[in-house]
Amino acid sequence: MDQERLRQIVKSLNAMFYDRHDEIEALIIALLSRQHILFIGPSGTGKSALSSMIGKIVEGSHFFQHLLTRFSTPDEVFGPLSLKELEQGIYQRNTNGMLPEADFAFIDEIFKANSAILNALLTLINERIYYNNGQPIISPLKTLIASSNEYIEEGEGLEALYDRFLLRYDVQYIREQETFLAMLKDDSSQQVPTITLDELYLYQKQVELVHIPDAIFSSLATIRKELINIGIRPSDRRFKQSLSLLRAKAYLNGRMKVKRDDLVLLTNVLWEKVEERDQITKIIYEIVDDSVDTFIERISPKFETLIMDIEHSMMENSIAAKESVGDLLLQGKSLYLEVQELTIKMPNRQELIELKNNMHKRLLDMTKQVIGF
Repeated sequence: MDQERLRQIVKSLNAMFYDRHDEIEALIIALLSRQHILFIGPSGTGKSALSSMIGKIVEGSHFFQHLLTRFSTPDEVFGPLSLKELEQGIYQRNTNGMLPEADFAFIDEIFKANSAILNALLTLINERIYYNNGQPIISPLKTLIASSNEYIEEGEGLEALYDRFLLRYDVQYIREQETFLAMLKDDSSQQVPTITLDELYLYQKQVELVHIPDAIFSSLATIRKELINIGIRPSDRRFKQSLSLLRAKAYLNGRMKVKRDDLVLLTNVLWEKVEERDQITKIIYEIVDDSVDTFIERISPKFETLIMDIEHSMMENSIAAKESVGDLLLQGKSLYLEVQELTIKMPNRQELIELKNNMHKRLLDMTKQVIGF
């Protein structure tokens, strides 16, 4: 299937919601990967309006939406108890039209969930199963979008719920003055393209076929290692689940192969506390930086040519050849120092470390041969 319809949806949503490019892309990625997404930020940032668009985008789907308060009851989310069954002493809920039977859902102020709602909500989000009077019901829930005006506090018992959201976005007011003015002046209405549930299913199956190269797995391992070094340790499960997001991001951008650029998405996946975001973003952007690839593409062929020239010169037994070998070794050492300098500046790039170690070993071996030349 062509991804153009998906890109048209993204374009239309961007025309409706100013300064929300990342959140809009993430929303579509969540749909494609069947993952859940959390928006945290102050009132009036458009979290609810944007989240509610899912019910309009996917035709023929059952969309459930609810605002939680401290006084919300399970009836409001999972359905009322059946009076007929209650007379028989059976505590069974009528889930028709409620969250357990929804394809997509938006729960506003989700951290207001009390213990009576929380346990059933956790199972439903994580396993797509709702237990009605002890009987498991398979839920069609594909993606749940949640929002909150505030972050959770330690000791509230909400950590497990918070962890269920693979994508987390800190949503703030419009940043740029020009964008804010454009929003004020905009009184147009946008028609957002739609897709059907069947089309979404086909998109999701195609996303599963997106290839992840070994270099991306290596980059993920490097990110994990560097985060551990600074005391941040996302779970192994979070890293594993993030693969579906990377595939969806690549697919949305018209590719069947994940690129290093796609790793930027993880800046909204790997943090637990908001104060961790800057550190995580710095590490990920350093690993994603394309200038390193360009640098390696420039240095590697030059170094290989120098080694070949040294080997050819050593085949000649003349004073000129010996002088030439000395000059070539100095050039090789100069290239090595360039790599070493960049490695110090960007210690998280494994390919730089491997290039530096390879150059050092080969220069050392070649120097030993020259001494006996």
